[in-house]
Amino acid sequence: MKKIISAVLTAVFAFALVLSAIAAPKKIQVRFAGTEADTTPQSQALHEVAKRLNASGLFDVKVFTAGSLSNDTDGLVTQALQGAPIVVPSDPGRIATNQKVLDYGILMAPYVLKDYRVLDKLIQTPLYKEWEAAFEKNGLKLVTNNWYNGMRHFITNKQVTKVADLKGLRIRGFGNTIGVTLAKALGYANMSLPMTEIFSAVQTKAIDGAEMQIPASYGARFYEVLKYQAMTSHYMLTSSIVTGAKFFNSMPKEAQDLFIKTFRDVGTEWQPKVAATEQANLDAMKKAGLIVSTVDTSKFEAAVQPYYKEMGFSDAIKNRLLKELSAK
Repeated sequence: MKKIISAVLTAVFAFALVLSAIAAPKKIQVRFAGTEADTTPQSQALHEVAKRLNASGLFDVKVFTAGSLSNDTDGLVTQALQGAPIVVPSDPGRIATNQKVLDYGILMAPYVLKDYRVLDKLIQTPLYKEWEAAFEKNGLKLVTNNWYNGMRHFITNKQVTKVADLKGLRIRGFGNTIGVTLAKALGYANMSLPMTEIFSAVQTKAIDGAEMQIPASYGARFYEVLKYQAMTSHYMLTSSIVTGAKFFNSMPKEAQDLFIKTFRDVGTEWQPKVAATEQANLDAMKKAGLIVSTVDTSKFEAAVQPYYKEMGFSDAIKNRLLKELSAK
């Protein structure tokens, strides 16, 4: 009799486990795909978002950094557009050009955004909400753009203290209209190549340097092959966190809300951390031998002013952005 009762209880328990497995909600599988070194603030922030989302029980997020999933940001965004469950940190200039939402690139225009503390306000402006809708119409979900990634400067094999010093140098920069036009304005040759190929390209003398944010330069150890840094602060680099609208809209509303909130919360929390990391990384590179030049940024700013229209921006869009950011 005891054996019969034991067998029945075992069967009931096994059946309960099956029912529990069937009833348990399936976790949302997501891959975060970044190209920066795992040690940079952007990559570490991706890990933090993944940790929080996974802790909710709704998600199963895996993080890929340093180009381990792919070092082709545009290719990753294309996969997201096709419905793959991928989240990609891109930049405003890149996705503005690729998705034909050209005015969005004003966020990457030289010397427009200068203080990371405007970013939380930016994503609440009417202009930003119009951009969100335009991207979604194209199939791309703009999750947030309040991720500060550092100011961009020139790190080179020749000392740069004035605009004329850049003339003739081959600098790795953004391959979009903004990057090409910036090079034209400042007199260098813009070289477009993946982040993971910069170090070797400098070693083989294919390029003379890069325009890059300090945490990325430090994380990729560019100071080992490049000797000089000019503090031009010509872009404020932000990470546009994007995924496919098809994938995003397939989530339950609860998951969508948590997804957006988590990315934005982490963006806000990490802004001052990135600023502190910039200074710490710069100090470390100087200690390792990097020669840092403080330049008159007004001269660089003046050199690019005539090229805004060539970059595709009207005075109206620039003025509207600055007006909405300054509104109380």
